[in-house]
Amino acid sequence: MTAEALPAELRRAIVQLARTPRLLVACDYDGTLAPIVEDPEKARPHTESVGALRSLAGLHETTTAVISGRALRDLATLSRLPSEVHLVGSHGSEFDVGFVHALDAAARELHQRVEAELDKLVDGAVGVQLEVKPASIAVHVRRTDPETAERVLGLVRSGPCTWAGVQVTEGKAVVELAVVQTDKGHALDVLRHQVGATAAIFVGDDVTDEKAFARLSGPDLGVKVGEGESLAGYRIADPVAVAKMLAFLLEERRNWLYGEQAPPIERLSMLANERSVALVTPDARLTWLCHPEPDSAAIFADLLGGPTAGHFSVSPERGGLPLGQRYLPGTMTVETRWSGLLVTDYLDHGAEEYRTDLTRVLSGTSAAVVEFAPRPEFGQVQVRLEATEDGLRVLGTSDPIALRSPGVTWEITSDGMWDAARAVVQPTADAPVVFELRCGTDDLSPKAQTEPERKAVAGEYWSTWLDTLVLPPVEKELVARSALVLRGLCHSETGAIMAAATTSLPEEIGGVRNWDYRYCWLRDASMTAKALVSLGSTAEAEAFLGWVHGVLETVAGPERLHPLYTIAGTTLGPEAVIDTLPGYAGSRPVRVGNLANQQVQLDVFGPVVDLVADLAEARGELTDGDWTMVCAMAEAVTRRWHEPDHGIWEERHRPRHHVYSKVMCWLTIDRAIKLAQAHGREVDPTWEPLRAQIADDVLTNGWNDEIKSFTTAYDGTDLDAATLLIGMVGLIDPTDERFVATVTATEAELRSGSTVYRYHRDDGLPGDEGGFHLCAAWMIEAYLLTGRRTEAEDLFAQIVDAAGPTGLLPEEYDPVAERSLGNHPQAYSHLGLIRCAQLLSA
Repeated sequence: MTAEALPAELRRAIVQLARTPRLLVACDYDGTLAPIVEDPEKARPHTESVGALRSLAGLHETTTAVISGRALRDLATLSRLPSEVHLVGSHGSEFDVGFVHALDAAARELHQRVEAELDKLVDGAVGVQLEVKPASIAVHVRRTDPETAERVLGLVRSGPCTWAGVQVTEGKAVVELAVVQTDKGHALDVLRHQVGATAAIFVGDDVTDEKAFARLSGPDLGVKVGEGESLAGYRIADPVAVAKMLAFLLEERRNWLYGEQAPPIERLSMLANERSVALVTPDARLTWLCHPEPDSAAIFADLLGGPTAGHFSVSPERGGLPLGQRYLPGTMTVETRWSGLLVTDYLDHGAEEYRTDLTRVLSGTSAAVVEFAPRPEFGQVQVRLEATEDGLRVLGTSDPIALRSPGVTWEITSDGMWDAARAVVQPTADAPVVFELRCGTDDLSPKAQTEPERKAVAGEYWSTWLDTLVLPPVEKELVARSALVLRGLCHSETGAIMAAATTSLPEEIGGVRNWDYRYCWLRDASMTAKALVSLGSTAEAEAFLGWVHGVLETVAGPERLHPLYTIAGTTLGPEAVIDTLPGYAGSRPVRVGNLANQQVQLDVFGPVVDLVADLAEARGELTDGDWTMVCAMAEAVTRRWHEPDHGIWEERHRPRHHVYSKVMCWLTIDRAIKLAQAHGREVDPTWEPLRAQIADDVLTNGWNDEIKSFTTAYDGTDLDAATLLIGMVGLIDPTDERFVATVTATEAELRSGSTVYRYHRDDGLPGDEGGFHLCAAWMIEAYLLTGRRTEAEDLFAQIVDAAGPTGLLPEEYDPVAERSLGNHPQAYSHLGLIRCAQLLSA
């Protein structure tokens, strides 16, 4: 018997149940895990059921239990189930851990009375057996003749069963008398509460199991084994079918939790159009798209939850792996190619406000299978699909969504919660099949521009902009792709710049270091804009500084700035967890929002003022508005530079006097002075003494003579790659022996082969993380500043090797597992690559 032999409705229900955040799997023993046999002492569970329960118990947020009428000691001895499986005996009066009922004096006395009376009633009744348990006594009549069984049960029912304080449970050829509450439904509730289960499945065959079935509701699942009336919603034949069902549940649960095949992060390609971003897997699955903004809820979150979290996929009908994926040169248009099939993806430009339009073009000669499964609001909204002659409409959402696909015949299916659509299409050499995803409208009418015209507009936007840049000769093509990525993270309507396109891609597979980077950090955005200015594009910096001016109008002064804001420039809401998503490769939690929003990070002023300085030099002018902002940020540093803060890495620990933060405060004042001198502005008389004071403070308190290095903070001996900025921004001369020693110490402590870690200290979070590409870029610059060009070139080559096949870099790299980690694509990584290529080209 295979899983397909299970009822189709039950299979669909199990698929749905397997997606619950915290699952409780509970079963009866006799007649469910083990077959009913004449000698109860020989009732052994099916090996397959034991294996499935053990494996389920080993999964994240999954609890398994056996709730039996047998005494707990007998159940443990007979079942030989592993310790991972909770055992509950005596219909719920005996728990393996934490719930054993302690009998008071009255209950013990009643237990003795019941036992004595039952001894009298069954005396001489051949085949009748008493099973004495800690809190109950069971009368078994399975082995006696029917006449004797009926006589004995009649005496028991009219006698001790009527006594005050006696709980009666009737089963198949057994009646149990307990002196405490014995109820499988109650036991199920206790377990559910203990583990915080969001859904439970209970499987049983006996009349005593009906009390458990009666407690099931909502997403819970009840499965009756065998014949007879039942409150259970589903039915299977026997313990063999139970084993198959548990194996099927295990497979679905494991796939949902850990992903069938999570694509390597660096192999994901980003689509962008000045306002929206999306990610496409190497096999043309649209795996990530948020709407109406990149920091809104996802419509497709396959990246963090597998197919059930929403996707839009294309594959050849005959199967096979793609031959390759690439960007059309100088654009953000992605092509995925199989033999006989080409899929071209791009986000449309010029769409109306609050619209996200994506076009997919299938060309070639091979038939293709298209699957469309939108899951708005991270799958929190139940939706239906409606087919028309021009395409599909998504029903049930607050914001309309449509898929224009004229001439395509869709088959719509439902898994009980959401609809999905599937179609087989046949492009021809001169007639491609075009799909237009339209978020923000349900209009399926043709657009004014043809598809080739829209594709040309999308491509020309990027290629025209790229032609204005001055690219270094070292890794010129990769730098160009990095520039396009940074521009793609810019939001043209607001001027905000995202730190990355995604949330919750893990810093450790299976770990909890999963953060939402779809927001605008003052630091990250300033560094991104500075990188683009260095390549010859100033529009992004102008727009971002305009965004900063807008944010400043909402706070009492720059010293009250948060480290990050939404793309719209508003304060973030509370950090939340989407616990219905299992995470990339089982890495949870999936987070929305970022608690760093509430931190004190005094380094944020330096990158902003540094950007103003570079922009003013590039355009030959310092605007009055920017100068006013610089003065205000200098004033904020004056007031707060001496305070401890949470630092660049946003550790969720107590604040410290971070060297990097002090260096950035110094940079704020230093660049303010130089801006004033270069552009004829008045230098505040307190600035130069303050600049000297901060530098002296850092050089005195940040240097540790014992370990011969500048340290992370004034209060420890731990090292931090960010401390390298002390020489890179000019607070100390790079030829100073203290900086040279710091580079050596940082290399020894934090570099591991092809990458450089931020730090190795305890930051209050469990687990590990990879090395940061940005930290490796800092190390390369430090090598160059200290005359170590060979090491710089070698490390840069290794960063280049870590880039995906389409040239994108996520946040981190794990040199042990040799895989990429973190949100993707990451602005830090690409701006670091650009900087290194420029320095190595000089």
